[in-house]
Amino acid sequence: MQHQLDKPHEVSAPTLSPLQRQVAAQIVERLRAGEAQCALTELQLAAELGVSRTPVRAALGWLAAQGLLEHRPGTGFVGTRAVARRAPALVPAVGDADRLFVAIARERNAARLPGDVSEADLMRRFQATRPTLLRVLNRLAEIGMVERKTGHGWAFAPIAYDEAAQRESYRFRSLIEPAALREPGFALAPDWIATMRRRHDEMLARPWREDSAIELFEMNAQFHEGLAAASGNRYFLTAIQQQNRLRRFVNYDWGLGAQRMVVSCTEHLEMLDRIAAGDLEIAAALMTRHLDKASRVSKTAA
Repeated sequence: MQHQLDKPHEVSAPTLSPLQRQVAAQIVERLRAGEAQCALTELQLAAELGVSRTPVRAALGWLAAQGLLEHRPGTGFVGTRAVARRAPALVPAVGDADRLFVAIARERNAARLPGDVSEADLMRRFQATRPTLLRVLNRLAEIGMVERKTGHGWAFAPIAYDEAAQRESYRFRSLIEPAALREPGFALAPDWIATMRRRHDEMLARPWREDSAIELFEMNAQFHEGLAAASGNRYFLTAIQQQNRLRRFVNYDWGLGAQRMVVSCTEHLEMLDRIAAGDLEIAAALMTRHLDKASRVSKTAA
């Protein structure tokens, strides 16, 4: 009996942290884009996605438990036939941990939070429970923004994405990202385009909340990294992944509200339409305009 490609169904993954869910979603997108028969390893995925091996290991294990991946000893993980029939659209959870993440990002970016902090101080400052705080601190540790000190307490990484760095970043991205679209081997899978369109449409349809900033940034990061990866030139992807690692903590403190989110999502969708139509030169021009507008609006605009 031949199976039809089902519409992706939303799956909450209560055993995964938001970062682990994000990694799982990225793995699923790769599988649906035709990489199901390629062996996936923790080390390879951690390097390509710009995260540590810990969230990758959790995501791979969860996907295997769902029957979407099969582990082959000595080789890695490969996608099963179930991926084509019922690949889930993992939905990032929003709750107390996400709200606390945004609050910590805002205080740290505004230099109101010292570099060295204790759990007790953070619990008092943000009126947070210890389990919620530990979830957030562990997420921050996964993206390299904080580390546990010997003995007790936590130390934030120095803020390396100041205003001068942001201006340089936009100028650099304005050179790199349009060029990626002009690479002779550029090819973007139709399934990836469809998934990215759906995610942008869902973002536009939902009421905006302060903690939507986390999902928005991760979706934007995947959009820009996906286009860089489609260039077929590994150095474009590496460059954009590095930029997103620098931008992540600042962008979680999104200060522009729903209006700028609508502009960003609409411009992304316009680029996807041009790419799907084969108008790559126009898409590259739209990318240049997108980054130029974002650089003039705010440090956290794209």
